[in-house]
Amino acid sequence: MAPVKLDNSDETVPVENGKTKVCITSKQKGLETIAPLVRSVEETPEPISTEVHGTIPSWINGNLLRNGPGKFEFGNTHFNHWFDGMAMLHKFKIEEGQVTYMSRFLRSDVYKKNSERDRIVISEFGTLAMPDPCKNFFQRFLSRFEMIEPTDNASVSFVQYKGDYYVSTETNFMHRVNPENLETLEKVDWSKFIAVNGATAHPHSDPDGTTYNMGNSYGSKGALYNIIRVPPEKKDATDTLQGAKVLCSIVPADKSHPSYYHSFAMSENYVVFIEQPIKMDLLKIVTCKLRGKALSEGIYWDPKLQTVFHLVDKRTGEVSSVKYHTKAISVFHQINAFEEGGFLILDMCCADDGQAINNYLIQNLRKSGDALDEVYNTVCRAFPRRFVLPLNVTQETPIDQNLNTRPSSEATCVKISKDKVFCQHEDLHGDDLQEYGGLEFPQINYGKYNTKSYCYFYGCGFRHLVGDSLLKMDLKDKTFKVWYQKGFYPSEPAFVPSPDAVEEDDGVILSVVLTPSQDKGSFLLVLDAKTFEELGRANVPVNMAYGFHGTFNACA
Repeated sequence: MAPVKLDNSDETVPVENGKTKVCITSKQKGLETIAPLVRSVEETPEPISTEVHGTIPSWINGNLLRNGPGKFEFGNTHFNHWFDGMAMLHKFKIEEGQVTYMSRFLRSDVYKKNSERDRIVISEFGTLAMPDPCKNFFQRFLSRFEMIEPTDNASVSFVQYKGDYYVSTETNFMHRVNPENLETLEKVDWSKFIAVNGATAHPHSDPDGTTYNMGNSYGSKGALYNIIRVPPEKKDATDTLQGAKVLCSIVPADKSHPSYYHSFAMSENYVVFIEQPIKMDLLKIVTCKLRGKALSEGIYWDPKLQTVFHLVDKRTGEVSSVKYHTKAISVFHQINAFEEGGFLILDMCCADDGQAINNYLIQNLRKSGDALDEVYNTVCRAFPRRFVLPLNVTQETPIDQNLNTRPSSEATCVKISKDKVFCQHEDLHGDDLQEYGGLEFPQINYGKYNTKSYCYFYGCGFRHLVGDSLLKMDLKDKTFKVWYQKGFYPSEPAFVPSPDAVEEDDGVILSVVLTPSQDKGSFLLVLDAKTFEELGRANVPVNMAYGFHGTFNACA
């Protein structure tokens, strides 16, 4: 293993075979337009029947809840970024082999204000709201000096706290919703309970219901990353986030340019924060309105920086003095993390470039022909990777040798100074995954195997700008099974265990599948999780937009 010097460091770090990996892209030609999947759609506020083909197991009893953008313009004003569209909530109720469907727009304050005025009045991630045309010139000029109001357009996911369902984005606002009729019940502000200015839409939960999350706080001395803990039980019926605590705070490497993060990892005893080189220029963000730019313009990728893993003890809040470094990677979603034999094993979907977030402009998603191919072919693909972090690093731990003693593991971890370990990943796939465009939207049998050693994970293959296949990955031999039908685009898979499950993959995979070439051609797909064969599908006679995340809500 030859040492190599990094541009941004005076220290040498080992790089496998003396090389660094270049960004992996998948070259495609003649991609089908997916513009119909990013168009505004109508809500379906009352449950409607679906037409079932094949067999949906009668033991499945519950609701698949999904979230994502469903409205991309108001009047003559339109959103610029996919993340900006108004949240639409979907429910697929599965009972005795039959499926009903309904959907509702989240009645957020921003949705109501935009609707009342028939124009975009609150700025979103990639869209700057223009001043009110009814104001005079001086009033419009002064409005540029106002701070951007955080959106409550919670369009990313469904999450649970204390048994209640919320929809969430990455600001300080969530909305409690009724999972039965998708009614918007209550707006909840994180900053009323703890000193944070936002929280991710990807919390993690312990078996007892204790929930962990992360959120930034901003003060006169710059930014802090905060680990949040929410207790499992309510004290009364009106309880939302009461009792939430900041477990600890981590100081960014650059307080005025903290890292952007979409999620974090959690093992049995640790929260793992990934400080990645997707950076936020806070000065640009707070002055974006004054400069006439969207908030997204303040986010950038700095490939000269390394990615750093921070470990936090979940019980004590103590932040490990040992920092685990790797080369510049970007991470949106973790797969799993577990502790075994003195190591913390961290599995994630990683890309070698962090600029993908800027490619998901609505105008890009609506392109066709060579222009669409060009957008796709410049996007760095994400692949599943494993990092092995040694937990017992002391003064006596030897320097400049691989500390990973796990059998048949290709990952390396080398102590290079007192509190610094440099890690190199192991691929959790063979070369054949490149043919499917990598993998994102990873899911596992979370209820039984989160924070534990596991064998299988599921996700979407990305031979397009949205998922175009479903994949089941086998960690034992790094092979995979595929569901693919040309012209159909499946959503993030949801694993539902069977009631008499013995093995890890005893259950089904649920995914909402859309097609841009057929009007009202959407369906709920049900796969046998073990064989990955189709069991059945429920055709839904409505048009839907491609969404982000969701969850399965089992009924008693």
